[in-house]
Amino acid sequence: MRIPRPGLLFRNIAFTVLLLAAAAALAQLAARYTARWDMTQNAANSLEPGSVEVLKQLPGEVGIAVYTTGQDARLGDMRKLIRDFVALYQRAKPDIKLTFIDPVKQPEEARKVNIRANGEMLVRYGGRTEHLTTLNEQTLTAALLRLARKKDQLLMYLDGHGERSLEGIANHDLGEFGKRLQQNGYRLSPLNLALAQDVPANAAMLAITQPQIDLLPGEMDKLLRYVAGGGNLLWLVDAGPLHGLERLAEKLGLLLTPGTVIDPAAEEMRAPSDWALGAGYPPHPVTRDFSLITVFPSARAIGREENREWQYASLVDVAPRGWVSSRAAQGKPLFDKNLDVPGPITVALALQREKADREQRMVVAGSGSFLANAYSGNGGNMDLGINMVNWLCNEERLIAIQPRAVKDGAISLSQTRLTLIGGSLLVVLPALLMLAGGVLWWRGRS
Repeated sequence: MRIPRPGLLFRNIAFTVLLLAAAAALAQLAARYTARWDMTQNAANSLEPGSVEVLKQLPGEVGIAVYTTGQDARLGDMRKLIRDFVALYQRAKPDIKLTFIDPVKQPEEARKVNIRANGEMLVRYGGRTEHLTTLNEQTLTAALLRLARKKDQLLMYLDGHGERSLEGIANHDLGEFGKRLQQNGYRLSPLNLALAQDVPANAAMLAITQPQIDLLPGEMDKLLRYVAGGGNLLWLVDAGPLHGLERLAEKLGLLLTPGTVIDPAAEEMRAPSDWALGAGYPPHPVTRDFSLITVFPSARAIGREENREWQYASLVDVAPRGWVSSRAAQGKPLFDKNLDVPGPITVALALQREKADREQRMVVAGSGSFLANAYSGNGGNMDLGINMVNWLCNEERLIAIQPRAVKDGAISLSQTRLTLIGGSLLVVLPALLMLAGGVLWWRGRS
């Protein structure tokens, strides 16, 4: 029998003690200073940067009360699901207070705040509240964004001439865009200038889409008074007649080239050739950190004259290999150097000037369809539209939350592959570890 030498025994004991001390120290550090890495392909376990920015706009405590019985027949333990989800927000803002209330055991508490569904959430901040019945990042961040607003913003849209409605459900209307604006805390209201004395002074901005009949001269007078008074404007201009809005284009120093933008890049993507694809965006608060592709169907070019009264900034440039065609599309479109205007082409323009001791802002986009119900879900159309409105209403600090594309979906494996993976983890890997241990033991023994 071999007896270890005293020096070797002492070194082994010292090494063991130091190893245990290091493990204990690491455990203490891990408990005090947490670090997390989201390794999912789509960062599914992290908040979007826009959500973090919204949380920065909320100094002070945020309260989230969840009225749930705890168990759901389909989802299981709802409290754990909600607690894990809200923890994402608490990492960025530790003073978010989450509480659970059982509406069955405490029916009076639920009745006082008008709770109607199991799992409904009540978000409180600054004396204001928001009810949520659907829980995901977009709905919760939108609720926090609404609570962050210090005042209600009234958005009016021109009505009475066949314009696209921000509350309409037809394919050509802008109802989905209007819903997103309402989710973000804006109030919508139609404006008929034939009936209204003027554009209301409390309107944060006015949206104009393409009229189908001419505006009356008196209506244009009211509209131009609104612009002269410093009102903010979103104008979605379709290709075709302006129906009385020529005076507005002249007032803003705009050159609206007749014809439709033809973009060969869209045809290469198997999209219609009269779709203009936006991919590069000049620097501007509207396009800050914006990198999504946008689609402008049947777009027209937005040009400008030399006008010292306004500052102009291009928002979206398209079709560097395309052109503006004044002819109806027949077969494969071809560039005619004698008739067509070559690209690149600006299809969205921002205007601003100092007026009445404040900054007046306007955005003119050469396609009403880009925010229509039929097309607003394409690429980043909706997000760009929200950014335009946020800038027009002096709310550019509240960044639009871009929807997350789902990449980390379910994995489907055949039975053979499942057996192979299971056998590797349950049999092969343990056998290799045992073999390695045996080899080390044998070497130590010899």
